[in-house]
Amino acid sequence: MNIGFFDSGIGGLSVLREALMLMPNENYIYFADSDNAPYGTKTKEEVKKLTFNAVGFLNERGIKALVIACNTATSAAVRDLREAYDFPVIGMEPAVKPAVEKNNNRGKRVLVMATALTLKEEKFQNLIARFDAEHIVDMLPAPKLVEFAEKFMFYGPEVSDYIKEIMPDNIDQYGTLVLGCTHFPLFRQALEENLPKEIDIIDGNRGTVNHLMDILKNNNLLSRSDKKGKVTFYKSGVEVKDQTLLKKYEKILYSRELKNP
Repeated sequence: MNIGFFDSGIGGLSVLREALMLMPNENYIYFADSDNAPYGTKTKEEVKKLTFNAVGFLNERGIKALVIACNTATSAAVRDLREAYDFPVIGMEPAVKPAVEKNNNRGKRVLVMATALTLKEEKFQNLIARFDAEHIVDMLPAPKLVEFAEKFMFYGPEVSDYIKEIMPDNIDQYGTLVLGCTHFPLFRQALEENLPKEIDIIDGNRGTVNHLMDILKNNNLLSRSDKKGKVTFYKSGVEVKDQTLLKKYEKILYSRELKNP
């Protein structure tokens, strides 16, 4: 059976990329709801409805586990999805805990960059309450990066100008930038070039995939095949067969340095 990956668009490919490195023999179905992206500017109810529609589609195709590779959809729907389905449902969580632990004794603050909906949702606020006892975490919505990503614009003057525009004037006070949206690791090179070199940039992708692998092991669901698995892509319910688009997806999955196609 397949492992399902779902995101509002192409951001979840940054998570699937980690899964392919750790579990190359698995088969994956990736659902990008790009026709309805971005999710971060929608209401919680809209995001939940779209997420359930996509997961229902994946369920019909047979999945043994599901990764909600979207922080916004995780915030809006993961609890209800776990109640509705029997297969394991793994969500995303911004890497606030390691960022706070690293910076508490350095006199530096933590900046979490995510969608507006993720930042205001109860799930994220509870995460802050659990780990940010010293109140060193600040929040930064960056909706336009999602729009750039869906246009496969990961690099260049327009991206750099936007990053410079939204960053706080006192950026030197931050020790770590947490990427709280799966689209944002696609901009790692642009972020590194436009932020002080002393700032660590982290995301939760590897931790999510490690969690997925542990759950598969514990439930005896890991593939026993010695052959390389395959990835099937769907864009808002339609299988992606266009070679130009497939090549763009594959570039994200298999290229470690990502500039514009």
